[in-house]
Amino acid sequence: MSSSRYFRRTVLCAALGLGLSSLAMAPARAGNTDGAVVGRTQAAATLIITSPSTGLTRTIVADSHGNYRFPFLPVGRYVLTASSAGHALGEPQNVTVSLGNTTTVDVGIKTAATELAAVNVVSSTLPIIDVTSTESATNISHAQLQRLPVEQNVASVAMLAPGVVKGNAGIGGISFGGSSIAENAFYVNGLNVTDFYNRNGFSEAPFDFYQEFQVKTGGYSVEFGRTTGGVVNAVARSGTNEFKFGTTLTMEPGNWHSVALNRYDADGNRYITSSRDRQSLIKTNVWASGPIVKDKLFFFAMYEQRGNSPRNTDDLGEIMNEHNGDNGFWGATVDWNITDRNTLSLMAFSDKDHDVDSVYGYDYATDTEGARTNVVNNRTGGRNWALTWSSYLTNDFSMKLMYGKNQRQSNTESQLDEQCNVVAATSAVLNQYPPGAALGCTNSSTVYARTDKRTQYRADFEWTLGNHLLRFGYDHEKDVSDYARHYAGPGGYYYNVYATTPGSTIDNGGVVPPGYNAYVRARQYVIAGTFPTINSAVYLEDNWSITPNLVLNAGIRNDSFDNEAANGQSYIKIDKQIAPRLGFSWDVKGDATMKIFGNLGRYYLPVANVINIKQAGGLLDRRTYYGFDGWETQTLNGVSYVVPRLGPQIGNVDESQGNGTVGDLRSEVDRHMDPVYQDEAILGFQQLLSAKWSWGVRGIYRRMHNAIDDMEISATPQCGGNGYVGWVMANPGKNVTVWGDTNCDGTPDGWVTINTAKYGWAMYDSAGNYLGQRGWKKPKRTYGAFEFQLDRAWDEKWSLNASYTIAWNRGNAEGPVNSDTDFDDTGRTENWDNPYVNLSNGFLPNDRRHQLKVRGTYALAKHWQVGANLELNSGGPITSYGVGNPYDATNYHSYFICVDKCGSIPGQFDADGNPVQYPSEDRVYHEVKRGNYGRLPWTYTVDANITYLRPFDGGTLRVKLTAFNLFNQQRTVQVDQDLQTSISNSTNSTFLQPFIFQPPRYVQLAVALDF
Repeated sequence: MSSSRYFRRTVLCAALGLGLSSLAMAPARAGNTDGAVVGRTQAAATLIITSPSTGLTRTIVADSHGNYRFPFLPVGRYVLTASSAGHALGEPQNVTVSLGNTTTVDVGIKTAATELAAVNVVSSTLPIIDVTSTESATNISHAQLQRLPVEQNVASVAMLAPGVVKGNAGIGGISFGGSSIAENAFYVNGLNVTDFYNRNGFSEAPFDFYQEFQVKTGGYSVEFGRTTGGVVNAVARSGTNEFKFGTTLTMEPGNWHSVALNRYDADGNRYITSSRDRQSLIKTNVWASGPIVKDKLFFFAMYEQRGNSPRNTDDLGEIMNEHNGDNGFWGATVDWNITDRNTLSLMAFSDKDHDVDSVYGYDYATDTEGARTNVVNNRTGGRNWALTWSSYLTNDFSMKLMYGKNQRQSNTESQLDEQCNVVAATSAVLNQYPPGAALGCTNSSTVYARTDKRTQYRADFEWTLGNHLLRFGYDHEKDVSDYARHYAGPGGYYYNVYATTPGSTIDNGGVVPPGYNAYVRARQYVIAGTFPTINSAVYLEDNWSITPNLVLNAGIRNDSFDNEAANGQSYIKIDKQIAPRLGFSWDVKGDATMKIFGNLGRYYLPVANVINIKQAGGLLDRRTYYGFDGWETQTLNGVSYVVPRLGPQIGNVDESQGNGTVGDLRSEVDRHMDPVYQDEAILGFQQLLSAKWSWGVRGIYRRMHNAIDDMEISATPQCGGNGYVGWVMANPGKNVTVWGDTNCDGTPDGWVTINTAKYGWAMYDSAGNYLGQRGWKKPKRTYGAFEFQLDRAWDEKWSLNASYTIAWNRGNAEGPVNSDTDFDDTGRTENWDNPYVNLSNGFLPNDRRHQLKVRGTYALAKHWQVGANLELNSGGPITSYGVGNPYDATNYHSYFICVDKCGSIPGQFDADGNPVQYPSEDRVYHEVKRGNYGRLPWTYTVDANITYLRPFDGGTLRVKLTAFNLFNQQRTVQVDQDLQTSISNSTNSTFLQPFIFQPPRYVQLAVALDF
């Protein structure tokens, strides 16, 4: 046989085994908790699909054209048979159903593939090209994760997908396709477990609880919404007819962690102390699964006891925090095959966590701890559950109903909350710090209690009509946040001490008096209440096989959001968010070995609950500034500490961010606000090179439209500077309609419309003279990328996956969070506080020009495997920020650096002896662009593992030793980007100083016994 003929036969046999049919049929589409099997057989044939492990059996009759479809199949392996008039059609087919995907199998008909040979191939050993899918998604199974060195958290799984990068090190999270970390969605068994308070996290279970993950990086169907980033969709493990149980012991001893490096400034002063930090973890996981009633009722149950005891110093090395987390996770699934056409599934887990932080005085020089000074209790997590009913109503019409609840708490309290204010200081002030004393008597800044409860229900339907598959449904959530927060200590003050120079202008416009080289900001922050949000959506989608080789996917989704104030009044309500999506998939050769696909789509982002709370909850954010008169030493429980002495008050009290009252909401929210949405275009290519190898390339373009953020509207076209409105949630750069002053008498009396592209910000010079108005630039964010992938599927010997992404992430707004200043109150960034904060376009914080990911496993021998995971990234952009602007006297975080006449006029003082400042209109500024100071260094991380496998009678022993960050890279991932922190003749001494680094190497041992 010629090699080319042999290759053709191999490819076609693989295609048959994978069920990649090229004949016209009802198109393939799978749900968010399961998969599907479709294909073609003889007209009116009877098809039976059976799960050998659970006995689940479903029977349908093909239509008059021989098309058939099994929707809503639980993830797993099945046997498919077909018969007509009592006679079998072909051989039984082994079929693997994976999460969110569809397997296509033709039974009992002759095609180019079936004429070659009858083959029986397990699809998990071969690369899959789904010629019916228009999505961009990566599936990762529990078995794959057992072979790879992947950190045991969901974010690390998502990072395996191309185009996904870590968010800014200061606030964490992950970024999909240039989006911010607050734009993603996470699901477990169809339950949305995304943190809706600020969308920066999610509820999470241990690795061994999950059966499979699907990471959607683009082009996902209208079934998914409320995200402009990516989707991580997971399904939990379930029981079978075979009773199984197992245990896993995971250990990360403290002496298996490499030492983190201390960091020193140019003068040799230590400004980050981390060499005494230690991490220790041990957790024991036990699980069991099996039948309650054979072929009918099954269970899977897991319990994990976790002991986590990290210890770390503060930056000065004067405080030691010793944490003790001794917590248990539990999770379970129950699956009931009521009939062949009806199943009921329950998934539940609790990720409650209690961390006790004991705080001690610490002497770095002698490496000794003093007396315990405080105990801080942190409680997080909650209970989650989802109940799902799946039903075959007819051969062509199926239904899935889900009801569930997701809970997350975040509570912080300490023993010193009533006695101690927290104190912080910049490194430039610390050389004035008295030796032998701590900075303040607590490092627990906030007394905080928040419980978020989501109640979710949804209904999904599928209706097959010839070559059309109609999918439609309804999705509803009620998200309620109970919230209370204030700073610790007398008066609830948080003291920050900043270096400065006499005559400098600080944030509130005050001028630093003579003789003061530092000032104190005393801040109060108080808010409480219960805040609900209602999110709902309907969707409709048609999957149409236009020709035997071409599938068209057309869908539309309509979302609505209603964020309410504590009194139940609608605060931000937006409906009719119409999201069309259109995709195609072309099986080029008709044999499922080559695919061209693409899609266009619109995706909407809801408003996080933090907006209801802090904008419509009576927030008090009071900031008072004082001269710094040095440190005062005090004693508590035998421990000496220092607090700042407050000198003369500088400038006025600033309550611009919240004065403690809930005003007229009509004046605080744009009456006709538009939602935040993103448009996306994708064009891709995939090709099967052989029975084991495939490759692909994908081009992506994303463009964000609108922002919803707080803006200070201090003028109107009708009344100029006399038309002050205040802080408004609105769309910057667009028309804003609020309740305001229409006749310029100082009293709100009607609706006022301001074109914020031209008006809305009152400009004043340094003497207080009104200069006119200015508007805001519209938000802009684009992401363009090319992704290349190469796959070699696991065949019990070795596997390989490699991807390279080149991307450009540009604009003037990162999204609803601001990584530039580590501000993660979603939708309340400083980006639009005034027109000068976001004047500059350029490369955004999540811009990583180059990204290379390689992972693989190799079987050294029968019982030994090695695995590796490489991630290589170019560094993010560095910007030099200032605080002023050339247009008015505003002092705030900006893209302008004062270069001349920036401070006080030499030799000139006012009647009180204060230096006379150059007028703002005389100052000379240099405008900078985002990324003007180059890039952070490239980073790379190599993780590696070696696994010993030993089957024995009735079970398997697995011993896995993993080294994360094998080469102990501790490169810089974040630096100080503030070139100027006040308008003065001096610059920030810590500009470009590194302050966050790659975590050091650590080693993990996992020993698992499965029976």
